[in-house]
Amino acid sequence: MGSAVGQVPEYCKMITEWVTEVSTIPVLVKLTPNITDMRYPARAARAANADGLSLINTINSIIGVDLDTMKIMPSVAGKSSHGGYAGPAVKPIALHHLSQVASDREVNLPISGIGGISTWRDAVEFILLGATSVQLCTAVMHYGFRIIDDSTEGFTNWMESKGFSSIDDFKGKALEQIDEFGNFNLLHKTVARIDQDKCIHCNLCYIACEDGAHQCIDLTPVNGHYKTEVREEDCVGCSLCSLVCPVEGCITMVRVDDGSNKKTWNELIEEFEKEGKPLTWENLAEFQKKHGIVIH
Repeated sequence: MGSAVGQVPEYCKMITEWVTEVSTIPVLVKLTPNITDMRYPARAARAANADGLSLINTINSIIGVDLDTMKIMPSVAGKSSHGGYAGPAVKPIALHHLSQVASDREVNLPISGIGGISTWRDAVEFILLGATSVQLCTAVMHYGFRIIDDSTEGFTNWMESKGFSSIDDFKGKALEQIDEFGNFNLLHKTVARIDQDKCIHCNLCYIACEDGAHQCIDLTPVNGHYKTEVREEDCVGCSLCSLVCPVEGCITMVRVDDGSNKKTWNELIEEFEKEGKPLTWENLAEFQKKHGIVIH
């Protein structure tokens, strides 16, 4: 019911108004992530005089199918349905929706952040992206209420180390970094570098790069094992190798341009228009060649 209502801003506004007209306590509207753009129901909640928002609710899902019985799990007398998925896996989705709503000037309401928060670090991330408070549920189910004490201690220590005395000192501090792709610097160059002293020669970076990315890691036979080496001229800085590496700090992403040159996609398109150049593969390839951009 909540998911269905939350997908229609008009219903969200109508039901919120029913509550705010008679409520004697603050009203927070919990928003569903099962929608393309959460800003619209958030605006509707504000228009209905909500005091704040909480987000995200759970994500519609089917948990799996038993391969022996071929029944959907969980099964209730042979029947099943869609359920709400929560826990650490939904955190990136929650952060996305949070950043959208928190940066929307038409909303401008306190937000209680929810979704995959398990540690004090998670809580800090939510507040850096605009949350005023946070909520934990799945983590408490796993570890009990003692996790609140652990999180509070870590949170407090982090604030003190940064010199913050209030949540307001850093709430939303990361929001200004979010921008559209068209404003990214196309000449920004980051490459992967492998610390050979830390490498355990599992070759996971090579496999990931060879089969799923840009084929810019070479295997060189050395003393009975393979040495993994990055061809930096071909590396596009996707960081897939560093993500699959099991050794912390073995693969680092290093910026190699000096920052003196800048050209965004929007600036490039504007430049093409001024010069009367059509947006073709040939003209893009000319730009790439000029600036040493190699993408296979």
